[in-house]
Amino acid sequence: MGRVAVLEPRDGADLFGPGSFHWDLTGDRRFALMFGSAFVLQTMHPQIGAAVSKQSTFQTDPWGRATRSLASVLRWVYGGEGAREEARRLVKMHEKIRGTDDTGHSYDALGAEAWAWVPLTAFHSLVKGYPYFYSAPLSVADEEQAYREALQLCRILHVPEASLPKTVADYWAYFDDMVDHTLVGHPMARAVVELWGHAPPPNELPDALRFAWPGVAKLGNRVFSLAVVGLLPERAREKLGLVWTTRDERNLRVLGSVVARTFAHLPERARYMGPAYQARQAARQAARQAERAEPG
Repeated sequence: MGRVAVLEPRDGADLFGPGSFHWDLTGDRRFALMFGSAFVLQTMHPQIGAAVSKQSTFQTDPWGRATRSLASVLRWVYGGEGAREEARRLVKMHEKIRGTDDTGHSYDALGAEAWAWVPLTAFHSLVKGYPYFYSAPLSVADEEQAYREALQLCRILHVPEASLPKTVADYWAYFDDMVDHTLVGHPMARAVVELWGHAPPPNELPDALRFAWPGVAKLGNRVFSLAVVGLLPERAREKLGLVWTTRDERNLRVLGSVVARTFAHLPERARYMGPAYQARQAARQAARQAERAEPG
């Protein structure tokens, strides 16, 4: 299968801005609660699981890896022209991530199927997680808009057009087929799930605060573990040997309800992660300046 960088230079793809669904959602801190399930689905792909296992710092510096990944995602949406620069940086960084895994199978991080699967998993996590953390499921119109923008994001990231399901219905058929016939219970995916349940303290946490970590981690790990496992499709949980009970589902619904009600009363500065808040502020300021500059 051809490599993405050779097949699809997509520097002309449209960028995100105010009025787009991703502009309002991606920087919302609730997005981080849904992000974990997408990463598990990614590492269940044999090629991606092997690449992460062999090349990533996730096992040695999980918080640093997660922080860098989230910063990259935010730049795709809020970085303006920086989104194209970030896409080129990622393609270049992944050019050398290829080799042979422990079972003797080859892997290539820029293989078209694997490269497409990474951003496309986010759409599943969004649709699945939205009813929990935003109090209501996406409307049909919102789901269609979110998917059009998911395709826009894939094009920014140089995903080959042939690898993209064209419609929402095509996407769900593609997703189910990937889960049933391509994804595996990869050891790296199991390690990701276990980490969310037992995350170590961040490397940069001051020694003076480490005494408090066990108490903080107990609650935080439970929250993330519920969100990560709960947003996985049942077939993926089966492949990973994960059990999801009626009590777990009830707890996730309670968690989602509390988060949704809490966020409804938070100011924008608290709801959004720093780069997203700054970009939204800058966009509003630019719009006001443009309005004042209009004649008459």
